[in-house]
Amino acid sequence: MPRAILASFANRVSPPNLSLMQDEEWSVARVRIELLSGLTVALALVPEAVAFAFVAGVHPLVGLYAAFLVGLITALIGGRPGMISGATGALAVVMVALVAQHGVEYLFATVVLMGILQVVTGALRWGKFIRLVPHPVMLGFVNGLAIVIFLAQLGQFKVPGSMESTGHGMTGGDWLTGAPLVLMLGLVALTMAVIWLMPRITRAIPAPLAGIAVVAALVLALGLDVPRVGDMASIEGGLPPFHLPGVPLTFETLRIILPYAVILAAIGLIESLLTLNLVGEITGKRGGASQECIAQGVANTVTGFFGGMGGCAMIGQSMINVKSGGRTRLAGVAAALFLLAFILWAAPLIEQIPLAALVGVMFMVVIGTFAWNSLTILRRVPLTDAFVIVLVTVVTVMEDLAVAVVVGVIVSALAYAWNNARRIHAETGVDSTGARVYRIRGPLFFGSTEGFAELFDPAGDPARVVVDFAESRVVDQSALQAIEALALKYERAGKQVQLRHLSRDCHRLLTRAGHLVVDSDDDPDYALAVDYSVRTGILGAH
Repeated sequence: MPRAILASFANRVSPPNLSLMQDEEWSVARVRIELLSGLTVALALVPEAVAFAFVAGVHPLVGLYAAFLVGLITALIGGRPGMISGATGALAVVMVALVAQHGVEYLFATVVLMGILQVVTGALRWGKFIRLVPHPVMLGFVNGLAIVIFLAQLGQFKVPGSMESTGHGMTGGDWLTGAPLVLMLGLVALTMAVIWLMPRITRAIPAPLAGIAVVAALVLALGLDVPRVGDMASIEGGLPPFHLPGVPLTFETLRIILPYAVILAAIGLIESLLTLNLVGEITGKRGGASQECIAQGVANTVTGFFGGMGGCAMIGQSMINVKSGGRTRLAGVAAALFLLAFILWAAPLIEQIPLAALVGVMFMVVIGTFAWNSLTILRRVPLTDAFVIVLVTVVTVMEDLAVAVVVGVIVSALAYAWNNARRIHAETGVDSTGARVYRIRGPLFFGSTEGFAELFDPAGDPARVVVDFAESRVVDQSALQAIEALALKYERAGKQVQLRHLSRDCHRLLTRAGHLVVDSDDDPDYALAVDYSVRTGILGAH
């Protein structure tokens, strides 16, 4: 067999993103880029994991272990290579009340249950419903998250050690002033400048890693007194120990942890799936939603048994990885392993990294994440879409991501339903037999049934009426009920009504008006959303 045919066959059977035998895919340069990208992400994960552990009111290692385990497992089996997962603020703000009231052991049990719920969601393939999130909601999501990331960095501009742990996270603290503030701002600006300039000089080293290295070297060489990673907390520790959550296996325990588990599972999946879509738009890859749900679930279940606080996809670190060139699973695995190495062996070195360098990296993430074009399109898109973009952004900042997305989807759905409800209308005429013909235009569903009823005049119409649905579509049970009610009105007025061009499903599901349907070879063929429900008696008789 010719070599070209063999090569073609090998390419076809090679699994996507896992073929280590394709030289063009896995060159030395590619491996180097993936490893350096993973190192950059690991450095950015440290202060985030520590800060989110403080927010949740748990030990910093609980956050670091979560970043390692969740990051490693999702990198190996997640729905999209290039994504980075770990401990996140969106989950931490929900966990803090549980930890304050019941203790950290209940948190571990909740994380296990959270993971199980996410696995079930993935197994049922419910991840596909992320397609229902409209683009304006996505824009509001990225804008709101960019603002949240920016606001989270402001805590690094406070005097180390001045914040207090209250059981509701780290609060208070004195802001840097004078020379320390100027120095901090200068180092942040230097980091951002290096990140901006580096791609114009060389792409051999990820720009964020170069920014961290340059600023860290400058601080260490000059002995500058600036806040460092070690000022937040020590990150030194051992391997995550296996640990069964110390909670009683009772119904009372389930009653406590189930509400938190459901909320955390929903928030984690929403943020992960939206990040999956965002990374997919950048890398040009699609799919993997249900696989990502399962991966997040497995990761959280395992993390709960190893003393971690759980986590989900992190848009900031994912953007760092993608912008640094990370495109495969190797980058995510490397990030998790580098983070573990920091905990086990390199803690004294990592703790010397100035926070200003990491803040500069995150500020560049904010600039790259925020959808700046949304500011210009607000005046061009429909008013409802502009409102949804702003609404989701505000709710993301004021509340949390899950609430913002749910609110955005509901508002978008209501706006869509309202716009379609206003589309229903009819063209009327008289045929050769003298019958009045109503040619219905627009979808007939719960939102348009009232407008549909107002189109007709049973008292003033002639003895014979024809209602033609060729240019309409009957969508739900409310539409069927509206047709039944219309037929009843004409029946009571002693007039004959015929229904034309209804689908076979409508024929079967209509009860009183079923005998009024006129069969035709060009009847439409579509399924109603209520087909199964009506057949099984869920909706009851009309």
